[in-house]
Amino acid sequence: MTDDGGKIDYAEVMRRLPHRYPFLLVDKAEDFVPATSITGIKNVSHNEPFFPGHFPIDPVMPGVLIVEAMAQTGALLMSKSLDVNVADKVIMFMSIDGVRFRKPARPGDQLHMKVVVTRARGDAYKFRGETFIDGKLAAEAEFMAMAVTVEQPVA
Repeated sequence: MTDDGGKIDYAEVMRRLPHRYPFLLVDKAEDFVPATSITGIKNVSHNEPFFPGHFPIDPVMPGVLIVEAMAQTGALLMSKSLDVNVADKVIMFMSIDGVRFRKPARPGDQLHMKVVVTRARGDAYKFRGETFIDGKLAAEAEFMAMAVTVEQPVA
């Protein structure tokens, strides 16, 4: 465990992930254990850009974005564990397996993405992720990511 109690605030999330509005899907994290596990937190707001089209009368967060939130939580774990410099490397989602959706995410919900490393080899990590809403399993998946060098544009 780290001396900060395993907490990662929004400012550190912004330093460690290259995503920005409307695609940054992790607000903060807790329970960070280097190269082992993390819990990402996403507060689902009425103001999310996808709700007007998905669905106007009965808003539901798209499942693929819940999976993306889990993947970003895994990337946050990797970034902090490997001390990745986002100017030089980006963490890319490589594969996904066994996705299951159990409960819809709606405005006002708070997602708790519990992500555990199941295998790590160099700059590649395999994860098991589970997303909970009000303590109930909402989604689960296994996925893999890798830190890759950013290609700098030629001037």
